[in-house]
Amino acid sequence: MALQDVCSLSNTEWFSASSLEATAHQRTDFYNFGLRTLKKSERNSGVPLHFFLPTPSDSLFSHRPTFPFSPVNHSVTVRRPFPLSHGTTTLGFIFQGGVIAAADTRASAGGLVACPGVHKITAIHSHLVVTSSGSGADCMLWERILTREIRLYQLRHRQHLSIRGTAKLLSFMLHPFKGTDVCVALTLCGWDKEAGNTVFSKKSDISSADISSQTVTAKTSSVSTNSGPKLIYVCSDGARLQGDIISVGSGSPYAYGVLDGGLRWSLTKDEAISLAREAVFRATHRDAYSGNNVDLFHITAQGWKQREREDLKEEYYRDMKRRENQVNERKSDKTE
Repeated sequence: MALQDVCSLSNTEWFSASSLEATAHQRTDFYNFGLRTLKKSERNSGVPLHFFLPTPSDSLFSHRPTFPFSPVNHSVTVRRPFPLSHGTTTLGFIFQGGVIAAADTRASAGGLVACPGVHKITAIHSHLVVTSSGSGADCMLWERILTREIRLYQLRHRQHLSIRGTAKLLSFMLHPFKGTDVCVALTLCGWDKEAGNTVFSKKSDISSADISSQTVTAKTSSVSTNSGPKLIYVCSDGARLQGDIISVGSGSPYAYGVLDGGLRWSLTKDEAISLAREAVFRATHRDAYSGNNVDLFHITAQGWKQREREDLKEEYYRDMKRRENQVNERKSDKTE
């Protein structure tokens, strides 16, 4: 049960479905994890919420005895050889050509490079990607939950949820975990499209001549004044911040130094890509928890496009070549 101790779940109590029937009305949807038959929330159209929260110390159930088959009785305390420190470098910024999202690919656990090729940028839908920073397992879980909720919204309402609405939804879902060991920091990089299409919820066998005589439910989306590029940061404490330039992770101070010096609204696409790549390279050069490769996404009104993953050592060679050219130019100027 080493994983249980690492996740700080040694004091968590598990309950059977029969023991919770008497007090089911006092529990929220977030406590349905331990039930054999998952309860569904009427406020969420019957979709079960597979969320889990450690049992609070002042909970109504803290006085109940531990069940004989509880994992707590069979757990063995295992001390970690070192604290599970983690770090990364993710960034996003807005310019005249859209939104750029970039991140390194190193997953670290203390002094260990756990994986050199992880994906820290996840596509949620055609016009939204999310950069992740924090605990790898937590980020993967919440990205999947967010993708599910956005897809369900699209199926129900026949349109994408706005970027601001997505950020608010994610913030509300993460807020109950404030104060726990959940470590998630996501940056939503996307483009809100102008919705102007009319969606009809009618049977396919209704002809155009019969539409005027039958009741047809139509939903016309008004043109949104908030369309365009969006960049919003959401963390596991429920905080929600919007800006034009956001960098998250242990390498973010070094990335900010490069972005603040070279970011302009009038950047071309190639200049923006080069700036993002250099910012990740400078951060990985100074930050031991970041490195290996760089992933880069470009989001426009037509959707996102992913550039081919590039090894950061190529950026290092390009930087050395630039310095060599600068030295040669200075020597030539002095000779003249």
